[in-house]
Amino acid sequence: MSGVVAGYGGTEVVHGIDLEVPTGGVAAVMGHNGAGKSTLLRTAVGLLPCMSGTITFDGEDVTSMRPHARVQRGIGYVPQGQLSFTQLTTAENLQVVADGRKRGRALIDESLDLFPALRGLLDRRAGLLSGGQRQQLAIARTLITEPRLLVLDEPTEGIQPNVVAEIERIIVDLASRSDLSVLLVEQHVGFSLRASDTYYVLESGRISRYGVSDETAAPEVAAAMAI
Repeated sequence: MSGVVAGYGGTEVVHGIDLEVPTGGVAAVMGHNGAGKSTLLRTAVGLLPCMSGTITFDGEDVTSMRPHARVQRGIGYVPQGQLSFTQLTTAENLQVVADGRKRGRALIDESLDLFPALRGLLDRRAGLLSGGQRQQLAIARTLITEPRLLVLDEPTEGIQPNVVAEIERIIVDLASRSDLSVLLVEQHVGFSLRASDTYYVLESGRISRYGVSDETAAPEVAAAMAI
């Protein structure tokens, strides 16, 4: 992203954002509620128009591309809120994304290998899963699209600590063993700094701090987010 300005109607929410996700790495964006984090992600994946600035993916300008075209290019998005098709089973949630893909069955198996707890829940309706289970399902479903950039909006929000640790492990594992890049929005400072290679702090729609991720940066980041 270079000089990205975006918002709702005529109101700017993010102002001139410059941000880069390392290839095969993780960039974390942190900030308090209302800082503009979700707006930034929605702009990155095409759900909000970019008022000005440029969004480039894999050397291609995607600023004006519609969301489905960005998915086809390799951008996968897991929105906030553990979203799923609640009336469908876990298996059906995965299958609806896999349908029409040449490696559909294999992609489902690969996603389940990352989230083995879901194997015992394949016949359960998604609406009956816990928040942590739905979040694992949301990420697994997006991975079936074979993204090269995985965009995660608050993946640890409202879920139990043991699942937070599991999601952190999977994010690190995905980025370390493949060319998958991850853009992570989080409020959990420790999680973000452990899981990412670089970090950005968003305050009132502007980047106020950024750097190489290191847990020694946690006090400074936490102080910025408390403003």
